[in-house]
Amino acid sequence: MATEKTAILLLNIGTPDSPQVKDVRRYLSEFLNDPKVIDIPWLMRKILVNLIIIPFRAPKSAKLYQQIWTLKGSPLLYYSESLKNKLNNLMDDDNQVFLSMRYGNPSIKNTIRQIQNDGFTKIIAVPLFPQWASSSTQTAINAVQREIGKWETRPQLRMVNQFYHHPQFIDAFVHRIKEFDLTAYDHIIFSYHGLPIRHIQATHPENDCATCACNNNMPTCGEYCYKATCYATTRLLAKELGLTPNQYSQGFQSRLSKKWITPFTDEIIRTKGQEGVKNILVIAPAFVTDCLETIIEIGIEYKELFKQHGGSSLDYVPSLNDSDRWVNALKNIIEI
Repeated sequence: MATEKTAILLLNIGTPDSPQVKDVRRYLSEFLNDPKVIDIPWLMRKILVNLIIIPFRAPKSAKLYQQIWTLKGSPLLYYSESLKNKLNNLMDDDNQVFLSMRYGNPSIKNTIRQIQNDGFTKIIAVPLFPQWASSSTQTAINAVQREIGKWETRPQLRMVNQFYHHPQFIDAFVHRIKEFDLTAYDHIIFSYHGLPIRHIQATHPENDCATCACNNNMPTCGEYCYKATCYATTRLLAKELGLTPNQYSQGFQSRLSKKWITPFTDEIIRTKGQEGVKNILVIAPAFVTDCLETIIEIGIEYKELFKQHGGSSLDYVPSLNDSDRWVNALKNIIEI
């Protein structure tokens, strides 16, 4: 009997092919035209994205990408490639690791075609987002399912929907955080990528996010509420780090309007500076790979914001990237 071959497909959000405006424009077009990302009627989305957002945003984003681009390319891509290679080294001959980006390259379409041509009969899809969200995890899974649907004989498919509470994920992040002397900081901020409130409300329309108690405990709205799982992640990390509630705050960054989930990380930073806090450490447990939102938004923009409002220093804990502890944790999360 032939041995079953399993493809482990790591899925990250994506990056432009280069920091040039034309490549950034192409990347943003694919990203922002996804109805899971901007969930408004088709015609309105096309007008908003293609005639308003992209013409203004592409040149600005290109300048930011130029700041983080290295000789190895985009940090998000080369860390993801390194993670794939390290994880592959832990696998036996019947299991092989692949990498795709939801937007950009390597594309899901081309990678799924390669998996099919190589004769794999089982796929384990692993979106690299610790907390489930429709605009990250679900859209990546949907794209994989669309491509597999084109196969004449479909393979077995298993999805890893989220892993924020896996002990080894928590351990890997705790180990990363402990590379810093926590006693040197007056306050710690856990910062997560923001989402529009309507995205959160859509997962549990019977609940009111404004009055939900997910900042204190898991609410009744279910295990796939992004806001709730972010707070749960913070509690798990704080417990392992021995932090008391007055030592840390939680916020949501990268907001585009006031109608996104609160509290906003930038407002917390501004307030802490005005209150006389001098040294802050920021941790971003929604990101397993460093990217614009961590390197630029936290590492540069938030640092400047803090100093403008009286703070002295703001440090950022680098993400898990391709660290060996994270590679081993990921193998256990996948459960091969």
